[in-house]
Amino acid sequence: MSLTREEVIHIAQLARLELTDEEIERYREQLSAVLDHVARLQGLDTSGIPPTASVLPPRTVLREDEPRPALPRAEVLANAADAQDGQFRVPPVFGERE
Repeated sequence: MSLTREEVIHIAQLARLELTDEEIERYREQLSAVLDHVARLQGLDTSGIPPTASVLPPRTVLREDEPRPALPRAEVLANAADAQDGQFRVPPVFGERE
């Protein structure tokens, strides 16, 4: 599927992008190639493949969640950019407040 220049400009406007003429042409070619590849993939017969099939055995890379002692507060706050009253102090999100 080959995109037109107008379609690329429309997509860029939706994404709030300002593109040069050179970028529009480059993206037109690249996006068209992606759409062609997806169209080829859609043509594959995957009816015999279960949706969760994988060539790898199922396993988790996460360790068991086991309770253990926390780090000492002083050690944690030693890396803080700013701390106050035993807590991290961060700049206010909505305006200035002290």
